[in-house]
Amino acid sequence: MVLIALAGLLGAAYLIYVVGFGAVADAAISVGWFGFALLWLYGAANFVLLGFAWWLLVPPYDARGAVTFAWARAVRDSVGDVLPFSQFGGMVIGARAVILRGVSRVVTFASLIVDVTVEMVAQIALTILGIVILVVHLPGQASNSTVVQTTIIGIVVAIVSAGAFVVLQRRGFAALEKVAERFVPAAAAPAAAVSEAVAKIHAAPWPMAGAFVLHFLGWISTAFATWLALKLIGQPISFAEAIAIESLLCAARSVAFFVPAAIGVQEAGYAVMMPLFGLSPEIGIAVSLLKRAREIALAAPVLLSWQIAEGAHAVGRKPANTPTGDA
Repeated sequence: MVLIALAGLLGAAYLIYVVGFGAVADAAISVGWFGFALLWLYGAANFVLLGFAWWLLVPPYDARGAVTFAWARAVRDSVGDVLPFSQFGGMVIGARAVILRGVSRVVTFASLIVDVTVEMVAQIALTILGIVILVVHLPGQASNSTVVQTTIIGIVVAIVSAGAFVVLQRRGFAALEKVAERFVPAAAAPAAAVSEAVAKIHAAPWPMAGAFVLHFLGWISTAFATWLALKLIGQPISFAEAIAIESLLCAARSVAFFVPAAIGVQEAGYAVMMPLFGLSPEIGIAVSLLKRAREIALAAPVLLSWQIAEGAHAVGRKPANTPTGDA
């Protein structure tokens, strides 16, 4: 994992060298402190939005639950964005943050499984929207673009994968329980409990529909960050164009989920996509670096709060609370 992260870092550094460090730095610095503060506030708001999507899957709905899942989502994304872990590592640590707040392990992992699935479906919807926008905006180039053709193939694979994941949640857990009973008897009971909790979440379609809407808005908000960053740099584009750029970039990041923080992948994606809309590659890399800086500024207090919570738990000073949800 460290070697992959290092390779991505070297790739990003090479891109910056090729397009010119001075041009990239000038563009990134031009947003100023006020502009950077706006980007930071957007990121914090997005943590809350995505946390609420997760929270909708875990009734009852109260203030404590809202805070728990908003904070856990912040931890989950911060780990994936700035630490040398894959997206999967961020999910595991995000689940750990929920458990620290008193939610049962069964409910935590069941809701995480469903939340990841709903978020995947919302991302597929965003990518399809982005392809449509790109084809309308660049009717001649888009149809022949290798990026677009590859993304369409990726969408098909993602739809099949999402469908298989849903089927596994609804029917596949029974088979996994049997395997666990035979080979790892101690894991059979937890597997059965998680299966039951997942089935309970699937039995309530409206919370899942609400989670989908919030996740879709969360994906759309990533385009807002790109639109805002470009406007602050002085290179504005339309919001629809920003959606097209972010949809394809998010798809690329998902394919490269094993690359910690998508280092290099994100920079290359922006450098390739920006020229399609009349902007230079260095502007794309500048936007990427701004997002990296914002992620670090957001992650520092979030990860510090997580470490404080872990420390309090380790020494037995965790405050008394009532678990959210039923096992």
